[in-house]
Formats: sequence, C-alpha cells, structure tokens
Amino acid sequence: MLALNQKQLLDEVELLPIDIKTKIVDKILSSLNPTDKTITDLWIKEAKERKNQIELNQTELINGDEVFRKIAKKFDK
Repeated sequence: MLALNQKQLLDEVELLPIDIKTKIVDKILSSLNPTDKTITDLWIKEAKERKNQIELNQTELINGDEVFRKIAKKFDK
C-alpha cells in the first residue's frame, strides 16, 4: 500500500467493478464513523418491534406530510 501514491491508488480504484468499489466505500465510511454494535442491535430490535406493531394494527400511522406540518407549526411560533 505504501508503494502506491495517491494518484496510482485512485487510478486503480477507477478500474474496479462497482461491487468492490461499494465495499471499499463502506469500509472507509465505517473507519471514519465506527458503529457501536450494541446501539445498532438496539435499533434493529426497535425497528422489528415497530414493524410488528404496524402489521398487527397496534399503532396509528400518521402521514409524513402531516408530521412535518405539525413540526413546522410548532417551531414557527
């Protein structure tokens, strides 16, 4: 890796197939902003619980436009 200069590295990346490029991008982004597996697991659990509530009609869904109207009204005061 140290033998490649920046231009050579970028030139090599240009030649790669898109699936490899996306893996590289993912790896770079993960290194810049590492995730906490515990938090990720909690979000996954929460998303699954909300999905189940929706499927079982245990929650009331609100149109996204209505949500943003309410937010705008609240903060326009």
